[in-house]
Amino acid sequence: MKVLFTGANGFLGKNVIPLLRKKNFEVKTFGTTHADYVLNITNAIVSFEERFDIVFHAAGKAHSIPQNLEEENLFYKVNFDGTKNLCNALEKNVPEYFIFISTVAVYGKDFGENINENAPLEGYTPYAKSKMMAEEFLTSWCQKNNVKLFILRPSLIAGPNPPGNLGDMINAVKSGKYFNIAGGTARKSIFWVEDFAEIIVNIIGRNGGIYNVCDNNNPTFKEISDKISEKLNKKSPASIPYFVAKSMAKMGDLLGNKAPINSLRLRKITDSLTFSNEKIKRELNFNPSNVMEKFQL
Repeated sequence: MKVLFTGANGFLGKNVIPLLRKKNFEVKTFGTTHADYVLNITNAIVSFEERFDIVFHAAGKAHSIPQNLEEENLFYKVNFDGTKNLCNALEKNVPEYFIFISTVAVYGKDFGENINENAPLEGYTPYAKSKMMAEEFLTSWCQKNNVKLFILRPSLIAGPNPPGNLGDMINAVKSGKYFNIAGGTARKSIFWVEDFAEIIVNIIGRNGGIYNVCDNNNPTFKEISDKISEKLNKKSPASIPYFVAKSMAKMGDLLGNKAPINSLRLRKITDSLTFSNEKIKRELNFNPSNVMEKFQL
C-alpha cells in the first residue's frame, strides 16, 4: 500500500518511516526539506497527481509556548489551515484512510486519571484549539469524501532524541538540574514512537475512530527520571520535599511567568495525568509496547 507521510523529517517520521518500509509499505514523504514532496503546508498545495491508500498526517506545530499573538496564530496556520491545504490537494485522488496525529491536550486536562475519548474537549491553549479545529474539519471532509478517518490522540511520546517535555527532562537530568518533587510519585501516560507503525498496519480494513494513544503502565516521574539516569550512567535525581516546593511555588505566583515554578506547575508535577487506551486495544487489536522496557535516549 502507498502511504503519504507528512512531517516526514520530524520525530515521528524519522522513527516510523523506516519501519513502514520494512513492512513493505511504499512511503512517499512530505516535508519542508529532503522529501518526495518538498512543500510548506501553510501554503496552497497543487493537487496530487498520484493516489495514496493512506495519508499519515503528522506535520504540525507543537512543543513551544507562544510569546505573542503572531506565535499563537502560527499554531492555527500550521495545524488547522495546513490540514485544510493538504485535504484540498487530495481531493482529486482521495485516499482510503486518513490518520491524523492530534493530542491529548484537546481534553484541556492538567490532571486526572484514566481519561477516555468521551471526555469533553476543553483544550485552552492555541496548540490544543488548533488541533480541535483540525479534528472537526477532518471529520466533515472525510465524511463528504468517503474517507475512513482515524484521529490519534497521543500522550507524551518517547523514543530516541525526543522533543518537547521529555527532551527537556533528559537535558535537565544530563546537566544535574532535574529534581523530583515529593518522591516523583505522580503518573503520566507515555507512548513508544515506533508503535505508530503497528497502528498503521492495524487500521487496514477498519472504518475509523478516535483513539487515545499510550502504553498500559503510566510510569511515575521517578520511574522515568531513574530510567533516564540509568541510560546516562548518572545518579538518580534527588527529591525536593513537597513543603519546600510549595513555598517556592507561592513565591512564583507573585513573580509571574518568569518564575521556574508556580502553584499550577507544582500541581501538574505532583498530580497524575493518565489516559485510557482501552478503546484502541479493543477496536484495533493493538498491544502497545512497555515504554520503560524499550526506553532509549
